[in-house]
Amino acid sequence: MIQKIGRYMMIGIACAFFLGVAVGCGSKEEKTKTATPVMAPGPAEITTVPAAVPPAAQEAAPPAVLPAAKPAVSEKKTDTAGIAVEVDGVKMTKTQLNKEMQKKLTMLKGQIPAESLEQAKTEIRKGLVDEFVLRTLLSREVDTKKVTATEKEIAEVMEAMKSQLPAGTTLDELMKKNQIDAAKMRDEIRMNIKINKLVEQALGGKVKISDKEVTDFYEKNRDKFMKPETVHARHILITRVPEDTEKIRAEKKAKAEDLRKKLLAGADFADLAAKNSDCPSKQAGGDLGTFSRGQMVKPFEDAAFSQEKNAIGPVVETDFGYHIIQVLDHQAPELMKLDADAKKKIDNYLENQKRQVAFDGLVKRLKAAANIVVYGK
Repeated sequence: MIQKIGRYMMIGIACAFFLGVAVGCGSKEEKTKTATPVMAPGPAEITTVPAAVPPAAQEAAPPAVLPAAKPAVSEKKTDTAGIAVEVDGVKMTKTQLNKEMQKKLTMLKGQIPAESLEQAKTEIRKGLVDEFVLRTLLSREVDTKKVTATEKEIAEVMEAMKSQLPAGTTLDELMKKNQIDAAKMRDEIRMNIKINKLVEQALGGKVKISDKEVTDFYEKNRDKFMKPETVHARHILITRVPEDTEKIRAEKKAKAEDLRKKLLAGADFADLAAKNSDCPSKQAGGDLGTFSRGQMVKPFEDAAFSQEKNAIGPVVETDFGYHIIQVLDHQAPELMKLDADAKKKIDNYLENQKRQVAFDGLVKRLKAAANIVVYGK
């Protein structure tokens, strides 16, 4: 997966929404994953947002720090005048830290199991402390080096972000949802641009990836460029629930068997699915779309991938109930071509790798030269 620079930035919250959106297809009850991948895990992750967005603004995860190495941070067991962390005299108070923690917990409300809450608080606290340390060091560095970001550069990033939003969603709505105002958004983008310029300075200029590097990466990672085996199938589901008695289960299975006999006799699959299936896919004649291995519950997957094309398979039982499956298409695994699109993705991936190495080196150097003290546990 592409490693991205600047995970600590608040902009990451916004990017998380539109860079991490997975669009599902088929029945959510049948699939264990919601999106049909275009390629196998690996190359599917070799993606990037438009070039106008600096890598520092591309991170799709909530703010956190990924330092190249553990910083030289001192930890003191006792609190000093309500200070949580100090970086060369720049302080973050416990009050500020607790306020930021509460904001994070509010955003994650309902997503953290009760038994994991204390652990989550510990991790959030550490992430916020790390974020403060990194932000302080980088802010000082861009000021020392007099690095600037123009309004044109900021506008380009904003436009690139808008282009990545799901249809019907506006940037204003996204900022409101994530409790980020327009001024804060622009400040974060401005900071990300400056950090990217610091990284370019460390690299001696803009990163250039040669054709040979792209080709070598492709040849050494052919396994990651395999389009997975896929099946396009439709089904009719007669659902069952744990409370069903043996008699009810037998009746439901008998109903599925009867429907299968009708299909074998020439009945229209889509029509029977629309009238009898308990799966939401009945609205599409039972069509589940195309899926690869690992997206369906195991008994369903085994049946679908072993069934002959167009055949009406035997009734299959899963935790959801009884299925009658018809495979409409079956594609074998296939190696992706090294075409222009693949080359562009590899180029972006390798460029980000080099940027990450430079960023890690910069952070390591800044931490080594700083006096960082964390108070309390």
